[in-house]
Amino acid sequence: MEQFLTFGVVGLATAAIYAIIGSGLVLTYTTAGVFNFAHGAAGMMAAFAYWQLAFGWGWPVPLALAVVLLVLAPAFALFVERVLMRPVQSLGEAERLVMTVALLTGCIALARWIWDPNTPRPLRPFFADQPAFHLGPAPVTWHQALTLGVAALIAAGLWLLLNHTRAGTEMRACVDDRALARLTGASPQRAARLAWILATQLAAVGGILIAPNIALDAQQLSLLIVSAYTAAVFGRLRSLPLTFLGALVVGWLESYLTGYLPQNDYLPGLRLAAPALLLFLALLVFPHRRLRGRERRLVRVPLPTPRGSLVFAGCVVLLAVLLATVLDEEGLISYGPAFSLGIVALSYVPLAGYAGQISLCQLSIAGIGAVVWAHLGGAGQLWALPAAVLVAAAVGAAIAVPALRLSGIYLALGTAAFAVVLDRWVFTLPSFEVLGVRIALFDQGSVEVQGPNLFGWRLDSPAELLVLSAVVMAASSLAVGWLRRGRFGRGLIALRDSEAAYATLGGRPLAAKVAVFALSAAIAGLGGALYGMQQRTVTAEQFNLLANLPVFLVAVIGGLGAVGTGLFTGFAYIAPPHLLGHLGTWAHDVSTLGIALAGMGLAHNPAGVVPGLREEWAPLARDRVLLPVACGALGLLWLLYGTGLIGGAIFLVAAVLVAVALRIRATARQDGPRPAPDPVEWWGIRRPWRAEDREVIARGIAAG
Repeated sequence: MEQFLTFGVVGLATAAIYAIIGSGLVLTYTTAGVFNFAHGAAGMMAAFAYWQLAFGWGWPVPLALAVVLLVLAPAFALFVERVLMRPVQSLGEAERLVMTVALLTGCIALARWIWDPNTPRPLRPFFADQPAFHLGPAPVTWHQALTLGVAALIAAGLWLLLNHTRAGTEMRACVDDRALARLTGASPQRAARLAWILATQLAAVGGILIAPNIALDAQQLSLLIVSAYTAAVFGRLRSLPLTFLGALVVGWLESYLTGYLPQNDYLPGLRLAAPALLLFLALLVFPHRRLRGRERRLVRVPLPTPRGSLVFAGCVVLLAVLLATVLDEEGLISYGPAFSLGIVALSYVPLAGYAGQISLCQLSIAGIGAVVWAHLGGAGQLWALPAAVLVAAAVGAAIAVPALRLSGIYLALGTAAFAVVLDRWVFTLPSFEVLGVRIALFDQGSVEVQGPNLFGWRLDSPAELLVLSAVVMAASSLAVGWLRRGRFGRGLIALRDSEAAYATLGGRPLAAKVAVFALSAAIAGLGGALYGMQQRTVTAEQFNLLANLPVFLVAVIGGLGAVGTGLFTGFAYIAPPHLLGHLGTWAHDVSTLGIALAGMGLAHNPAGVVPGLREEWAPLARDRVLLPVACGALGLLWLLYGTGLIGGAIFLVAAVLVAVALRIRATARQDGPRPAPDPVEWWGIRRPWRAEDREVIARGIAAG
């Protein structure tokens, strides 16, 4: 009984912290319509700042707390609300979600850059020198008592604020009906600003209180937010009392699993994954109100032409051949994964770009493809590659079936929870048997991956695997482009625009969602298998949730609807850390920080940069004079490199300069006077009817 009460007190103290953090999530969602994925990162930054002031620089603890909670936290909140979130209010829920994901990634990278993760930073509990007192047979530390007292005061303070102050009334009014509240003199912006400040202060309090119980680590502290997500979902993102109840459930679940979970090789990860499992179950079981912020400005999905798709695929293969002949072995190992990770990023195009379904577990599914190939294709058997694709597709369909009733924020939370369950529990399992079939994943460590045996030719060198990945990327890009032009692709875009209208016109939304989830997972599994071949050895950490987020962000920056996003994401994610690598070990964090900053610029270009790049280079691709000149110049440079007259670096720099110069010239040749476009009424008469005209007219009618 004593042990039961002891774990109950520990769980209650942990639940108090989750309640504090979760109530901040509810505040920002109900007042500003933003589910803040970076909420835990704000608490993490506050904990690091508190350590720096109180322990790094020796400030008095009360002064350090006052500076963090009353100065730094409000300043951070005002920056986020004014600079980051306000410009994307008109874009819709998905774009606001991406902004907070970018903020989460940027905060982790910034913290790892400032505070070396290899240096231990112990954080003493409050009143650590005071002996514990007993509540019955259970010992209670003064830090735990302080945590419970702070949670009780915050609960009472929030109740008084929301029910007995003008500011709280204004906040609740803006939740119910912003337009009506504005007519009564309330200010939604002022209410949102106050909510952001309070929420960030709550995150800071939670981060400071929980940091002494765990390592002061940027990633670990930021991922504690998964437990607060669960508490907030218990409250359906609206109810503070239910959020506190959900926090109690999560806190006690974690504590009692720690004390009573049987000791074997299969269950330790279950305790770590329990909050994510509970989050996934809560999303499926609890009823959810219609998501706020469904109105959004839809981004047009580019329609690739057959000729353009073939040219792009040829350029991908040509680029791979050039890199394979120019780069040394170290360079091939460094930049080769750009194509395989690009295939993983390409899986976002049909799923998020066409169908509008947000997924944060694509890289985790790629990990499944990698381990299936590693175990089935150990001797390079080519049949194991389709097997890896099919297993990944089956996992994608399995995710989609329970997630059919989820959308928007709830779908993002569900897929994030699935990724956490995979990397905290499933990927850590030793081998096991199901119906006599032995199943092995990462075997609690790393897995060796071999190259394929292609009709008797063993592809095992970095150059061969790079070219193979590029060929597969080219074929996958052609398939995704063909999908966009086909009936199923048009149906997915209609599903994204309006599920109700899609169903009214005879579509089957549930079947379409399952199909697109399976398709995107198959593409991700294919990319994961190729990535494993190039890495030779893979671990579970390479496919966890925090590794997912930068890939997702770069894909968003590129443009989720553009087929070229795969190639863009691969090189934008791989190249910067290696180019900056000679500057120090912090280059990866700086690169990730740059990705996050680019993601925060989403409001200025929600369609992504790839469609813009396509428009910039289209004049050269269409120019019948300069395009052959460009090809000839590239061939000449390649010949000079092959004969040893120029080095690889000179070849690459000269090729880029020639291409840019010819693009500028082609653009200037095209910028002459152009005839006015034909009116819609004359399409098919003055000029030939085009396949994309039907979609343009349909969108015009819908907008009218």
